[in-house]
Parts: sequence; C-alpha cells; structure tokens
Amino acid sequence: MLSRRAMLAVTATASVLAACQTTSTPDAAAPSDALGDLDATGVAARIRAGEITAQEALDAAIARSERVNGELNFIATPLYDYGRARLAEPLSGPFAGVPTLIKDLMPMVGQPTKYGSRAFARFVPREQPPYMDALLAAGLVPFGKSTTPEFGLTATTETLLGGDTHNPWDVTHSSGGSSGGAAVAVAARVVPVAHASDGGGSIRIPASCNGLFGLKPSRGRSVAGGRPDAGIDISVNGCVSRSVRDTAAWLAATEQTGADAAFAPVGVVAGPGAQRLRIVVDIPNALGHEPDADVRRVVEDAAELCRALGHEVRERRAPIDGAQFSQDFILLWASGAADVVALVQSQAPAGAPLDALLEPLTLELAEHARQQGPAALEAAIGRLRNVEAQYAAMFDSADVYLTPVLGKPPLPLGQIGGARGMAVFETLNDYVGYTPLQNVAGAPAMSVPLGWSSDGLPIGAHFSAAKGQERRLLELAYELEQARPWAGRRPAVNAG
Repeated sequence: MLSRRAMLAVTATASVLAACQTTSTPDAAAPSDALGDLDATGVAARIRAGEITAQEALDAAIARSERVNGELNFIATPLYDYGRARLAEPLSGPFAGVPTLIKDLMPMVGQPTKYGSRAFARFVPREQPPYMDALLAAGLVPFGKSTTPEFGLTATTETLLGGDTHNPWDVTHSSGGSSGGAAVAVAARVVPVAHASDGGGSIRIPASCNGLFGLKPSRGRSVAGGRPDAGIDISVNGCVSRSVRDTAAWLAATEQTGADAAFAPVGVVAGPGAQRLRIVVDIPNALGHEPDADVRRVVEDAAELCRALGHEVRERRAPIDGAQFSQDFILLWASGAADVVALVQSQAPAGAPLDALLEPLTLELAEHARQQGPAALEAAIGRLRNVEAQYAAMFDSADVYLTPVLGKPPLPLGQIGGARGMAVFETLNDYVGYTPLQNVAGAPAMSVPLGWSSDGLPIGAHFSAAKGQERRLLELAYELEQARPWAGRRPAVNAG
C-alpha cells in the first residue's frame, strides 16, 4: 500500500493533473541473451568479471520486456532512456549494472509516478525518498515502473488506468498485488529482481501468486521509503526475486544503519543457519476459516519438510480476535484512502468528477472512514497496537510461525479489482486473511514458493518471526531453497 504521508509530501507542490508526462522510446534492437537464466547476484558477478557489459544486460532486459509485456502488461511506464542514462554514470554496489523495475508507488525524481490511478496519470515527482536513493547506490539500473493497483489498495493488479496485469503461469488469473507487475516481470524472466512494497501482504501475495521468494522486512529495518503513516506505519519496501541470495543482498543494501537504526544490522546473510527452530503451524485463518484444499496440502507439506530438516514443528492457534482485527485493519486501510481522496479533491480542477479520477474501491473506502469517524479510527488503532503486543508474545515459546500466504491459489481476474468497490472484501477477507498481521506487528515475514495447485498455479508457504529477526527467516529460506529448489520452474509465458 502507498505510504499516504509520503505521497502527500511528494505531491504537495504539484498539481495532480497538470504535470507533463515523460515518454521513452522502445528499443527496436535485436534481443540479447546476456542475462541468461541468472539471478541478480549472478548477473552482477558476470558484469564485474567483464563477461558481459551492463549495456548488454540492459538491452537484454528491454528486449525481453518488449517480447512479453503485450501479453502480461506489467509495465506502467517504460523508462528506457532513464536506464540508458544510468549506464553513463559510474555504477558500484552489489547490483552494479543489474536491470530492474521500480514499483509505481515509489516516486522517482523527474519520472512519471502514477500510483495506478487516473488522477496521477500525468504526475512527475520533484523528489524521491531515501529508499530510492539506496537502490541507485546499490548499482541497480531501473528501466521502467511496474504496475500496481490504484494506491496499492487491493491484492490484485487490475486498474481502470492501465488494465489487468496477467499471471504468466495462467494469463486468466491474477498476478497478485499490490506488487503484481514486479512479480510478473521476475517470474517471466524479464528481470532477475524487482522492487516491491508491502502494506498488507503486497510483497508476499504476488510472490506466492507467481512462484517467487518475497521477504517483508520489519518496520524500521530499511531506510525510509517516505514519511511514516499516521497511527500505525504498516508499509515497508523490499523486493521479489527468484533466489534467496538476491533478497538477502537487497536487504543488506537497503537496511538502516547507524544511530537511527531500529535494529542491529543484518548484513548479508549468506546461507543456512545451524540452529534448529521451534516452528508453530496455524492453517485456518484468523476468522477460523479453512483455506482451499490445495493450500492446506502445500502448508502441511512445508511443515513436514521442516520436520525432516530437524526443526521442531507443532500446531497452535494465534491468540488474535480475528473478526475484530479484520474490522480494525479495514478501517486503518480506509483512512489511507480517505487521505488520498482529500488530496485529489484539493488539487483537481473545480467540478472534476471524482469517479472519473478515482476507482470505486478508493472512493468507497474513503466514505467508510468518513462514516466511522475519527473516534472509531483512534479506537481501532489502539486495539491494533494491542495486537502488536499479542503477536510479540507468540514468540516467547516459538521462533517461527507458519501459515498459508493466501486462502486460495491465484484468483481468476475480475474478482477483487478496484472497479468492484468495497464488495471485494466479501472475497478479500478470506483470501488475504493471513498477511496483514505482520504489517500491524511490524514483523518480518516471507513467502517461500514450495507448492503448486492441482491446476499448476504457484502456492507459497508463509513464515514469519518476531521483530528484527530477518536473519532467522533468511537462514531458514536458504535451507528450504536447497531442500526444494524452485528457480528452475518456468511459467507458460516467459521471455528468458
């Protein structure tokens, strides 16, 4: 989800509708195979060794994007000229020369940032947050903005602005959201790694839907992605990748260090740990509802894999009032939409109809927040802070918590898009009932691509830990990756 305070900061001096849009010219050159089937760490190593050039890597990524974007629709705005200009600069860092995409909720100075919304279709930011600076310092070469639902408000990437982003495993199904475009590009072998963000599951959900690895960091782990949200700051930045080592290197490159760090730095986690973990499994969601049978099978299999690796695994229910949590989280979510609507109202031309600028989900969430009122929001935030404490207490007798990522395999397109308004929550409450807890708790969590549906769609297993325990999760992820490799599986639509 978009950090609404960040958006207010970057849009305060610019009209929502008056900024000029920048365009880039697609590259018509012959495709290059310089990227091969390497992850980002491998691409960077080949560039450092002089085996390929950063120009060849960028040309390959652009060519791959051109081959499959028409079918998958993961590019919100091509930034080919921006990427080429980066190559004229000296690049350093762990990902020097690696082409990537930036999610279209992250402002980039002088480049279109649409937030998936018609209201921002022509918006060009004048500043960018420290997180974007950190990605550039890591040597990454962005050549496009990846698609996202309007303001990141739902768990699929379908917009009235740009249409549907399609899952490369089955193009009739959702890519997940809100980092759907990022995940599709990585799964389809266009780029080896891509920027993502997570305010309620938006790294982990598309990672699960696309067969990728996705780690949501702890609140305060990474450098700032914008100004904090009011009440509870639920949004964090990260990436989606095909390898654990890429995500580990990305986290190390973007974590906060020094006096302002909330946690001792993790550094680069390079492999499995020796510690055997106490893993708790909880398969029904917080409302007590069972997931799809394929989802249950995948999580049970993940638990058995952990047992076989020597970890202690037992079942236990989380002590969370699921119904109250759901109501409170939706109201917190709605308050973000209300801030966005207020901003658009303040900057849109007089008489401009809001329903021509904003999707029904955004408008109906804002109305929900208005009807509930400030006192209800304050009470909800108080209860959510209590949930944060309850979550922390769960790890007094456990190291890791294992659940599904989603209640079902990737949904068919058309069920939870923003055009349907708040009616989507009839499906969303069960579909995404597992991931928002860690956003409220400020804790790390990861989707690990360990299973598949009977129809061949990816299903992730969801592991979470106490605040600041990214190392524990990454070490476990390395172990799972070695025991059950996933990177070799390719979707039906791929550019590699």
